[in-house]
Amino acid sequence: MKKLALLFLVLFILPAIILPQDKGIFVEPQKGFWDEIQKSVDEFNKKETSKKKSFKVDLTNFSAPKNLDEFKYARHNPPVSQGNTNTCWNFSTTSFMESEVYRLHGKSVRISEAFTTYCEYIERVKRFIKERGSSAIGEGSEANAVTRNWKIYGCMPWDVYNGLQPEQKFHDHAKMFEEIKSYLDNLKTTNAWDEEEAIKTVKAIMNHYLGVPPQKFVVEGKEYTPNEYLADYLKLNPDDYVDVLSYMQKPYGEQVEYEVPDNWWHNKDYYNVPLDTFMKVLKNAVRKGFTVSIGGDVSEPGKDADKKVFMIPPFDIPSEYIDENSRQFRFSNGTTTDDHGVHLVGYKEDNGKDWYLIKDSGSSAHNNEPKGYYFFTEDYIKLKMMDFMVHKDAVKGFIEVK
Repeated sequence: MKKLALLFLVLFILPAIILPQDKGIFVEPQKGFWDEIQKSVDEFNKKETSKKKSFKVDLTNFSAPKNLDEFKYARHNPPVSQGNTNTCWNFSTTSFMESEVYRLHGKSVRISEAFTTYCEYIERVKRFIKERGSSAIGEGSEANAVTRNWKIYGCMPWDVYNGLQPEQKFHDHAKMFEEIKSYLDNLKTTNAWDEEEAIKTVKAIMNHYLGVPPQKFVVEGKEYTPNEYLADYLKLNPDDYVDVLSYMQKPYGEQVEYEVPDNWWHNKDYYNVPLDTFMKVLKNAVRKGFTVSIGGDVSEPGKDADKKVFMIPPFDIPSEYIDENSRQFRFSNGTTTDDHGVHLVGYKEDNGKDWYLIKDSGSSAHNNEPKGYYFFTEDYIKLKMMDFMVHKDAVKGFIEVK
């Protein structure tokens, strides 16, 4: 018995008394020698790069507007950011349509950009399949892509479908677009032209990043589908909106194709008019309380993001030489590109010319106050902005709408 008691003491009692019971804790990783090695390797392999300076206009003595109070402007929603997306066409035109709802019906609404983007990719996939991979896949599009999609799919409120994940502050479509493009590129490689399967897969990708858009939703106690919301609540008719273009490479007085990559479905509904008519329509529209969704080139030396100004420096071209020839020359040689869409919401007169108040969803517009806005000179619009969308009533007396 003594031997058994001693054995029990050695095996069970003494270990419990002598050996400590370890516990686990969470600790922050500490820098070690490996970090020193990695830092040295990175520094050795780092290529020397110098920051490239851009050539910009010096506006030190240039007189420009400084705040919104200087402008006469129509009702519009506060500026919002398009985040890390290339969907300015959507943000600018959706903002324009929100202003139209207020102008026509006195309703303040916030419409989902994400749902229009969702529908846009479905239409891109359909054309991509139909053309066996020849149709361009990108994030960019045109103002009339919004009305085109709304005619098919309708639209919905932002608070019903905003396209943001929980705790996500800004839109980010980079990974989503990469997956969509990679998938479609693979279809082209493998000749897998099953439209139903392609749409199903692209929807699955978008559902992950943007969420699943609802088929029905309730607004002010009434249930709507997206098409019912557009027709019965917003009371907008997409066919009431026209696109005005001015370039010399197509006949004036006709509806033509806007020949840019973002017009990926080759829309030919643009009313092509002489530059003088283009500017008269715009001036008349803003003075009558209309706003416009306008697009063109914003990568110019006459842009000063700090002062919120877009202008044409005389060293580029003197004001008196800005005409349809100088405009077409820049479009033809690629120095005027169709790279951004904005919402023109107001104007002010200054020495016989206009300044235009621009609501912009791009990042640089939000750097300084007033955040989300720019001030465009009339010359800038005349030389560098190629097309705009406006309600058909704004063009009466200038363009015969079909």
